[in-house]
Amino acid sequence: MWADLDGNPDGQVNIAAEVLDRHVRRGRGDHLALRWLGRRGERVELTYAQLRDESARFAAVLSSLGAERGDRVFALSTRVPELYVGALGTLRAGAVFSPLFSAFGPQPIVQRMTIGSGRFLITTAALFRRKVAALLDELPELEHVLVVGDVGDARHERVRIHDLRALMDAAEAGGEPVPTDAEDLALLHFTSGTTGTPKGAMHVHSAVAMHLHSARQALDLGPDDVFWCTADPGWVTGTSYGIIGPLAVGATMIVDAAEFDAERWYRILTDEAVTVWYTAPTAIRMLMRIGDDPIGASDLSAVRFVASVGEPLNPEAVVWGRDHLGLTIHDNWWQTETGAIMIANRAGAEVKPGSMGRPNDGIEAGILRRDDRG
Repeated sequence: MWADLDGNPDGQVNIAAEVLDRHVRRGRGDHLALRWLGRRGERVELTYAQLRDESARFAAVLSSLGAERGDRVFALSTRVPELYVGALGTLRAGAVFSPLFSAFGPQPIVQRMTIGSGRFLITTAALFRRKVAALLDELPELEHVLVVGDVGDARHERVRIHDLRALMDAAEAGGEPVPTDAEDLALLHFTSGTTGTPKGAMHVHSAVAMHLHSARQALDLGPDDVFWCTADPGWVTGTSYGIIGPLAVGATMIVDAAEFDAERWYRILTDEAVTVWYTAPTAIRMLMRIGDDPIGASDLSAVRFVASVGEPLNPEAVVWGRDHLGLTIHDNWWQTETGAIMIANRAGAEVKPGSMGRPNDGIEAGILRRDDRG
């Protein structure tokens, strides 16, 4: 599992160094890491070297603001390039990245940032105005808000509000990742909170080994793939496999800023020549209801592997994929607490509709039966 990584599970490893610097050192700095698709046709492309440099600038920004190893950096943002740069820059700085879903209301935001002792927050100008500005007095540990976009002369008597682009432009691109131990905290994800107070799931820098291993084994990802994970980084899937896993492999990630639209999704699969597509049962069922018209105008010949996660994938969806997409949809299972895929229908294996597959290498699965003894 560690053979292709530079870090040591018994010593030092930094996620950002493994997913960016490692590839640059090995001669793949010019390979495309991220292609961002804006709602109105905008495109931003960053190679591995460029994404490394941008994340280094973000790490320098954090350092200039007094960030220390272990500080919590929260993100409440739509899918803009700065979110991905900020996540990697936070890890590079030795701080802890904690994403929030941009649709959260006030209570979920305050709950999570209070539990996580958030000192820094990345957000967009629109979300700052709509959500964050009114919450600043409820977040006593928050010191800095890094805003993507223009918030004018927004001020607060305690919290400093910054134009992130201005700080990035003034920062240096150089600088090595902060040395972090394998067991240093890297990611702080929160459960949904549907059964009570949300719980923080803590993942360390050595988790990158499982991100890499599972991306290869469960998603069949390789360095020449074009990969699209439709999950928002506000949830664990969008971080583990919308950022870390594909970059650890060395693939090209597609990031779409827009919300679900069937015709747009089929167009992205066609125009970007996506080879591996990771989505959710809810999205697949919406595609099923819309019918075949958008499919007929699409060319899905580049897509070779489709996977799904988030809830059980119903058997009808697997059959629909075979009949209408010409592709088997591979379900898999994991949780916020595991941080990476545990059980999966792998490429080349027989897929039984309704089954989530078999345990990945190194994972033991069991079924517990509760009886009157507990």
